[in-house]
Amino acid sequence: MPHSATANILTILESNFSGVVEEWLGTQVQEGVKRSDLFSDAESRAQNAELLKGFAKGVRTGVVDEEFNLEDSAWEDLRAVLIDVTKERVNRGVTPTEMATFVLALKSPLFKRLETMLSDEPKTLIREVLMVTRLVDGFAIYTNEIFIAEREQIIERQREEMLELSTPVVELWDRVLTLPLIGTLDSARAQEVMENLLQTILERQAEVVIVDITGVGTVDTQVAQHLLRAAAAVRLMGAECIISGISPMIAQTMVQLGIDVGTVSTRSSIRTALADALKTVGYVIHKTRDS
Repeated sequence: MPHSATANILTILESNFSGVVEEWLGTQVQEGVKRSDLFSDAESRAQNAELLKGFAKGVRTGVVDEEFNLEDSAWEDLRAVLIDVTKERVNRGVTPTEMATFVLALKSPLFKRLETMLSDEPKTLIREVLMVTRLVDGFAIYTNEIFIAEREQIIERQREEMLELSTPVVELWDRVLTLPLIGTLDSARAQEVMENLLQTILERQAEVVIVDITGVGTVDTQVAQHLLRAAAAVRLMGAECIISGISPMIAQTMVQLGIDVGTVSTRSSIRTALADALKTVGYVIHKTRDS
């Protein structure tokens, strides 16, 4: 049997389920969070109905002495539906504020029905309004936690994908690879670059690697050290490393910082680096006709 504090709430959810779903949708429209541009009316209605079923089941068995915990098994159905709905809404571009307001909009139809049902019992009305507030607020907070976790997973996945895209290893010629670097080379990206590069050297049996830094805006001590470590790792793999794209400004900066490139080959442009790389692997470019 439901606790007396939730008996009227449960009566509303069970006797007028469809009406609550429709009014919940209406409140979302009024609050501007229905997002008809992302979800059809049928999709929105289906999501609301599934969430309300899980919510009703939780209210029926998961509230004891006016206390509840959304982590309890009684709320398992609500959590499962909520995870699916939240993932779908995150993927379609719903904001955290819109997601929280979407859930909080459930209060309105419940409050109105409690007011009608308990108009002659003000004390009971206040108690049950407070109960609904706690239940729906808890529901919204739990939703927000799932939303944040899901969005963090998406951001991390996108970050990994961007790292992969920003460190492409290209086979320019047989046994000749190039790695064009663009932007900032921090420690995390440097590690990704090195792992990707060494794996590709192994797969392609490369003998020469051209690391082109034309697109790297600033070369400081940290960036230079990352480049030198990458060159050393390439040599350990049995290949030669050429760093191209050394501009006069970068050369001056490296001298002022006291950075010694040691035995690493450097070239001002990828064109001259490629010419050297082709010689190393036994190719010579000949001009066949005048331009």
